Amino acid sequence: MSAGSPPPPLHTADASTLSLPPRPGAPARPPVPWLASAVPVVGALGFWALTGSVFALWFAVLGPLIAVAGIADGVRATRRARRAAEREAAEALARVRADVERRHDAERETLRTRHPDVAGHLARPDRIWRSGSAGEGRVVVGTGDLASVTRVSASGSHPDDLHVAQAARTLTGAPVALPLAGGCVVVGPEVAARAVLRALLLQVALAHPPGEVEIAASDGAEAEWIDALPHAARTGARRIVWARAGFPPPEADVVVLCAHPGDPLPPGRALLMTLTGPGTARVEAGADVHEVDVEAVGRAQAALIAGELTARYAAAGAGAADENRIVQLATLPAPAREPSRAGLPVAIGVAGGAPYSIDLVRDGPHAVVVGMTGAGKSELLVTWVTALCARYSTADVSFLLADFKGGTAFEPLATLPHVTGVITDLDAGSAGRAIDSLRAEVRHRESILARAGERDIAAVDLPRLVVVVDEFAALRDAHPDLEPLFADLAARGRALGIHLVLGTQRAAGVIRDGLLANCALRISLRVADAHDSTAVVGTPDAAALPGEPAARGLALIRRGTDTRATRVRVALAGAEDIAAAARGAGPAPRATWLPELPSRVGLDDLRSAAPGIVLGLGDQPARQRQDPVLLPPDGRGLLVVGGPGAGKTTTLRTIAAQVPARVWVGSDPEHAWDALSALALEPPPPGTAVFLDDVDAVAGRLPDEYGRAAADAIERLVRDAGALGIRVFATAQRLTGIAGRIAELFPRRLVLPTPSRAEHIAAGGQAAGFVPHSPPGRGVLDGLVVQVAVAPAVAARVPPGVALWQPPEGVSGFVTRRGVTEPLERWERTGVRVRAVDAADDPTAAEPGGRVVLVGDPDQWMARPRLLERMRSGSVLVVDAACGRDLRLLTGERDLPPYAKPQRGRAWEFAGGRPPRRVAVTPTADT
Repeated sequence: MSAGSPPPPLHTADASTLSLPPRPGAPARPPVPWLASAVPVVGALGFWALTGSVFALWFAVLGPLIAVAGIADGVRATRRARRAAEREAAEALARVRADVERRHDAERETLRTRHPDVAGHLARPDRIWRSGSAGEGRVVVGTGDLASVTRVSASGSHPDDLHVAQAARTLTGAPVALPLAGGCVVVGPEVAARAVLRALLLQVALAHPPGEVEIAASDGAEAEWIDALPHAARTGARRIVWARAGFPPPEADVVVLCAHPGDPLPPGRALLMTLTGPGTARVEAGADVHEVDVEAVGRAQAALIAGELTARYAAAGAGAADENRIVQLATLPAPAREPSRAGLPVAIGVAGGAPYSIDLVRDGPHAVVVGMTGAGKSELLVTWVTALCARYSTADVSFLLADFKGGTAFEPLATLPHVTGVITDLDAGSAGRAIDSLRAEVRHRESILARAGERDIAAVDLPRLVVVVDEFAALRDAHPDLEPLFADLAARGRALGIHLVLGTQRAAGVIRDGLLANCALRISLRVADAHDSTAVVGTPDAAALPGEPAARGLALIRRGTDTRATRVRVALAGAEDIAAAARGAGPAPRATWLPELPSRVGLDDLRSAAPGIVLGLGDQPARQRQDPVLLPPDGRGLLVVGGPGAGKTTTLRTIAAQVPARVWVGSDPEHAWDALSALALEPPPPGTAVFLDDVDAVAGRLPDEYGRAAADAIERLVRDAGALGIRVFATAQRLTGIAGRIAELFPRRLVLPTPSRAEHIAAGGQAAGFVPHSPPGRGVLDGLVVQVAVAPAVAARVPPGVALWQPPEGVSGFVTRRGVTEPLERWERTGVRVRAVDAADDPTAAEPGGRVVLVGDPDQWMARPRLLERMRSGSVLVVDAACGRDLRLLTGERDLPPYAKPQRGRAWEFAGGRPPRRVAVTPTADT
């Protein structure tokens, strides 16, 4: 490969192609306006022919003038259009250039993370002995040009477009990482060449832990600092030796050396670096040639780095010897704090005696944590969340926690200001609310990015949201619709600032490959299956972790850029750590989900300026809002279905409190019959609201004939409500009988709590919408969860009482059952003569001003038909409600009289051909 051609890319990035709009073509020559030019000439000739005046021919001169003016105007318009097109093309070119630069910056950052040089390792000490270059056996020989994955499509041949398209293919200033396995020779002035080769060997020492590689020196000038490395010990690992030029090659797997210009070079070397100037070199790797800016390290610097690595290795040995010692979170030093826009690094434990840090943003952006019961998975999640809350404010990060293994794992974290909500498997409705709220949060963040014209949260003022799930398998099984949402969050979460931390006992069969692929940060505590360990952290070692209680919290962690998992003792967060994290956390973050509706809402708190009847407070987690629910003022009504104590009557009272004209049909059978009869006889004026409470029980409380008549009256009322201009609001416990007949006549239905899921479905609700133990007044209206408002208490409306019948002057008849004495004795005490209907030949005779009541049972009265007829037509006949079955035989009436409940001292009075009326013959509370 030639020096001017960059090598193929060794990285991945945004590979979508950018397109440049086509450049405007060469402007067309404006046409000559032949027709407009010919018209004056033709006109002038015509005038000359008509008038004979030669002056008319002067008009012909206008033809050429019009032609010249038309051409000039066309040229001017063409130039103006060309300049506008060129401006648009220049703006598009500038946008593409900015996009190319942004993508190149991202590619360079990816390469620096995967292939850190010495400076990169020292800037991130947590990467030492865990960098990506180590596993690939590469060293960064310098920064130079590489082939970029960014492509620009230029539709034309404009030089600027072609230049941008060509420049996009080359990534400048990128770390060039090449294999060291075949050896390396650095040619140049001795001081400079040694400094460059030191940098290469130090990269190996920083990337590979001791025991994986040996580093030695046969060149005495470098032996002092190389011997100070922990890699200098003989371990039988791959051996790299700094040799002396001109001497026989030492026993080694890889030989590196420096040479003066012109010296003979050893055969078989894979890398040849020729210094071409201060800080620059020409690198030959087979057929590939690179021009790079090199990194150099002085001997004193190398000795200092070697000493630090030796101290780290010694601490790692001490830590390994005491691995089962419990580590408290408070004892860990915090890593350098960064704004949440850049990352969220925190120390969560100890590895090799040194604090171990992970960064959910850089190492993720999502994480998966696996571990069998008792391995310490929940404790790890609590430690991680506590460490983040202690290190960052609510303006940087907030949390939504989901505990589906009993509801207690995250209980200590619920008081942290950063935590916007805790979902548990003990509350069936909270998970569904959280799913809707997460979708709303995604839309919210998308809208903020769109308004700002940005593609990533790093450019806007928005905290990161971390969703932590303990027992993802249980959450997924309970809510299958959650998996597509999590897969979408995993794919787009980095840009939106939403990060997932998914805890589960095993990954295989629980977390789909597409979701797992986006969880670059992998943590495995002890697992039962070596395959699970390999699938998560790339090694079966997690299945071999100790199972005794002292080993609880041991984990293997593999970050996105690691090539091997690291064994970590996870720290333990106590109550003091959580309390300390809560102090100084900052203002309360924006809620990522709404709390559930309150169990009681006052009507006065929901008054709305919008027209309509306030029913209650509606829950809209998908929009993260809770607003008053209004019934339209011109609606036809509402059917309310619910179990006992569900709040049905309260719902009617709330509506009635806002309606000036209303008719209430109560549950008392006598009052219900009277109200229905009045409505059938004379419909109420338009705008009246009719309230039917317990409509399914009204007919059941009446005898068969009355029940059928009442049901027919209710059905006619509901069916004709729209034509009459009235509204009907009804309640029912079950959709049986008349309630089932009229249910479909109502335009809307509110389903309140029911005792069982089957009854909820029978009432018209969805199976998924059934929530056991819902508070009274909590219902579903048109798919919206509503808490019905409670109207202020008002004095109960007392229905009109029943008149106590007193015998009038003259003779009256009273039909009752045998053995009835109470009204008879009372009447006699007031001077009324009570006689049996068969006690005299002329029982209708009475003294002037006197009162006589003829008493008999139905059989006795029907045995005296003439007397019965005289009483019906000319006097007063009172029939006890207990004799209702014989009423038609006794009175000859075909129509039903007002319903009178037996055993309540009720009776019907028939007097002088007037309609019968209900009376009381025995005093009661309502007489």
